[in-house]
Amino acid sequence: MNESGILLYLIPTILADGTQDAVIGPEIRNAIRNLDVFFVENVRTARRFISSLKLGKVIDDLTFIELNKDTPEDATRDALTKLKQSAGVISEAGCPGVADPGAVAVHYAHQLGIKVVPLVGPSSILLALMASGMSGQSFTFHGYLPIDKILRKKMIQGLERDARQKLQTQIFMETPFRNNQLLEAVLDTCAPETLLCIASDITSENEFIATHSVKNWKAKKPDLHKKPVIFLIG
Repeated sequence: MNESGILLYLIPTILADGTQDAVIGPEIRNAIRNLDVFFVENVRTARRFISSLKLGKVIDDLTFIELNKDTPEDATRDALTKLKQSAGVISEAGCPGVADPGAVAVHYAHQLGIKVVPLVGPSSILLALMASGMSGQSFTFHGYLPIDKILRKKMIQGLERDARQKLQTQIFMETPFRNNQLLEAVLDTCAPETLLCIASDITSENEFIATHSVKNWKAKKPDLHKKPVIFLIG
């Protein structure tokens, strides 16, 4: 039941700068136009995103409630409890609630009887999977792999094993400044015939998505330093 009539909109944002005209549809724009309260992973990024849409909103009149990995869950619940009007959730990039702290707001919204409204927009995980040529019937997203070299190698071995035995696409990522190290670890660990998809700068002018065997990637490794990248093993 949603007796209060309050809605929580999950608002996707851009993956790459300057792409709002191409990837942000009218449904998202209308939702933002009609909202004045937003739970956001990064206030500065959210303000810049809303301004870029040129909806006539006065940014300083909006209320931004910070919701990131360091936000206490009780604080998010309290903020939702005190809502007098509908609100939006905006991630740092892509879809809120997917590998994103916005999931906390969604969790408590359900408990409080607030209707959750997901809006269609760009998701780097799904776009990479779509373009990989790997199984979209069975897949797992693991987020970030361990930084420790030994643990990371064991994790990669496990992903490769699951990809083979379960015919399940294994999806993971790394912080942009450690992409090249992760790529090296994957190429050093996996068998030559294992398929690896690298999807970087998705939706941008520099978008690069390719699937090759580990053997072929070793012959021509891309420079992924400081680029947003999704890796997939199949």
